[in-house]
Amino acid sequence: MEAGDDGNIAEATSRLGITNEKTTPPGGPTGLPSSGLSQPISRDIVARDITAEFSKASSALNTGQLIKDEWFTLFESVGALEIMDPKMDSGYLEPGETLDDEYDVSRALLPEEVLGIMDQLLCHEVAWHSGSPLAQTLFTSLYIDKLLWPEPRALADAQFCTGNLQDSASKPLLHKVLRAYSLSVVKCCGLVHERILKEHFYEEEDFVSHLCNRSLLPSVSSAEVLPLLEEAIVWLDGPVGFDSDSIKSALKIRLEFRKAFLQVLSTDVAGLKQVAPSLWEECGKILPLMQASHTRGTPVESSFSVKLQRRLASTVPPRPIVHLEYDDAMSHLKQLCKDGQDLNFVWTFQSRKPQPSIYTRAVLQSILFGDMKVLGRLSVKQLLFDDLAEAALPADAMLDQSFSEVELPSDPRFEINKRLEAFVVRAGPAEEIDAELQSFTKEEPIMNQSISRDPIFSFPLSSWAYHLKLRQMEWVIQLGFELEIYQPDELAGMYWYLQYISQTRVGHLERMRGFVNRKFSAVKKSHLARKVMDPTLKELELEAFTRTLSFLNFQMLEATAIHDFADTLSCIYTSLARLGLIPSQPQPYSTDKLQYELRMRPFLHISLPEFIPYEQLVPLVEQNDESLRTLLHLAQNSLARCRKDFDLLSKTPPSTSRTILCTDEWRASVKNVVRACIATGIALSRLEKEIPDKLAKQTNSNGSKQRPKKGDKTNGSGLKLNVDMHKAQAYHEWWLIPTLSSF
Repeated sequence: MEAGDDGNIAEATSRLGITNEKTTPPGGPTGLPSSGLSQPISRDIVARDITAEFSKASSALNTGQLIKDEWFTLFESVGALEIMDPKMDSGYLEPGETLDDEYDVSRALLPEEVLGIMDQLLCHEVAWHSGSPLAQTLFTSLYIDKLLWPEPRALADAQFCTGNLQDSASKPLLHKVLRAYSLSVVKCCGLVHERILKEHFYEEEDFVSHLCNRSLLPSVSSAEVLPLLEEAIVWLDGPVGFDSDSIKSALKIRLEFRKAFLQVLSTDVAGLKQVAPSLWEECGKILPLMQASHTRGTPVESSFSVKLQRRLASTVPPRPIVHLEYDDAMSHLKQLCKDGQDLNFVWTFQSRKPQPSIYTRAVLQSILFGDMKVLGRLSVKQLLFDDLAEAALPADAMLDQSFSEVELPSDPRFEINKRLEAFVVRAGPAEEIDAELQSFTKEEPIMNQSISRDPIFSFPLSSWAYHLKLRQMEWVIQLGFELEIYQPDELAGMYWYLQYISQTRVGHLERMRGFVNRKFSAVKKSHLARKVMDPTLKELELEAFTRTLSFLNFQMLEATAIHDFADTLSCIYTSLARLGLIPSQPQPYSTDKLQYELRMRPFLHISLPEFIPYEQLVPLVEQNDESLRTLLHLAQNSLARCRKDFDLLSKTPPSTSRTILCTDEWRASVKNVVRACIATGIALSRLEKEIPDKLAKQTNSNGSKQRPKKGDKTNGSGLKLNVDMHKAQAYHEWWLIPTLSSF
């Protein structure tokens, strides 16, 4: 810009406003008389067209340059954009449009209309369960709005119309049937809202908890609403004002469902496992009857309006009503009832597809950790101690709960309990707590100069925590495969890192098992040395050690199988990349190193196991000193071992695999992995046959990959093979098997 342009801009922009002073704009006393656009707004304000002046002033600005008055804030600018914009301004009215709806909620309804409104309310309720806001679902119902505003102080205040008892008596379908149904819908939503808010959930992603300054009858108990439903059912059984038995039956079915649904949602934590499953089953049996009678209803679209959003306290602009198909709502409710009956094992429950609803997930959280009691009977501390006893400290007096009752500081039991409490609340590193406990437990270390010059202690607390950390790291990587986060050219590296973590876990489990076996031998020697010993105590100690060794052996078998399968797929994808069959994806704004660090972000700041930098990872994955034949031979050997291990896992009894409550699901998952192993063997055999001997013997010492020449469809490798990663055979979500095809 020229030096004098700033003054021109300031002069021009100073005239771009509406002030309380009467000014005579260029072109005449009224602005632009030729266009007829300007007219007096009030006695002191005159509007005029400033388009030409604005365009002239803005033309002096460079691209991206902004002029803003220091008093004109971002909030004011956004507010200015909202005014009179129908997409942003909820108070904006089109010409001829009224502020409120003209629908009369007190009008008499036909039985078919009542049935239709019931089904519409159900669809909106399910849409809210699925993550849509109340402002776009239930709160768009004029009937619901009439019940909730003004806010009722008691159940009797929640009426469609007040002060007209004769009208209520003359319209029982409206005031008995639909009102009871609507109130039960609101109360059910209130119970769901209350349950979910007590647990952990993802706001706006799983569930929208905002009530828009409305209440969901928190002061009204379910015991007050249930008699209204029963009264409506009794009225329908009597001489009603219509003769259609099918409509009457359809209305009764819906009221029965609301009754059962309200009862199951009202169940407290103690009854969630005992009473709730039968109530969920009852709800599930009613749903097919509701679905069969849906076509008999007549929807009343005019009883729902987006205009109601103007009355709601909301920070979002007006949004359209969410319409959910009735069949989709039924599918959601059927799944909800099924999940409600089968709240058993967190791992399989959370991995179900479609994912269980937010409500059933909240219920499972309540069962697990309601009132800070695991399953209503165990403290969190006891849960940790039980897991420690199973994995690292079988039959160890250090976990004796009676130690917490010792109050004498000089007593070693007091000091042991003090440090275990610090471990439970994570008041210090596990290694330091282990080191402090050694002086009280009098543990004898292992002296082995071939391993270490220093004494080797078991470090049970840190060993237990480290094993869990390694397992979590495996799951994080495997979740990336399940969510399809990794690009095809990343698969070799990610499977290599998975086998690296699994190999580390195998080594750590061997260390843990060695210390448990050493301790087990000492216990058996002490049993032989004692002439008098309680046989029950002896049996409990032997059982504890047997259970721990069983757990460690199973974990080692699983980790070994994961390591071998990951190693197999890493070798296969490395071979395919070397042949140019898996081209690198273009990254205009990134590099391979940055992408790798992004994938590894959860592990960057973890000291153990040691993080593998990108510069070290590349040669480990590519194995350029090995020929293709060697790589494929390594893959075949690893595949044979992992298939054998997964076969053994699939035959493991539930007590050993710790899957008593989900044996069928877990066994089906392992069998799917076995199927993936078979498919991998087929793909590997085909790849070996297609590669010529000359090419198979070559190494890749220069680190290059085959590049296709112009007009060459063989990707530069001479192989008439195509790898379609979009059709990767995922028999199991964690194991992606490449699909090879000829062309």
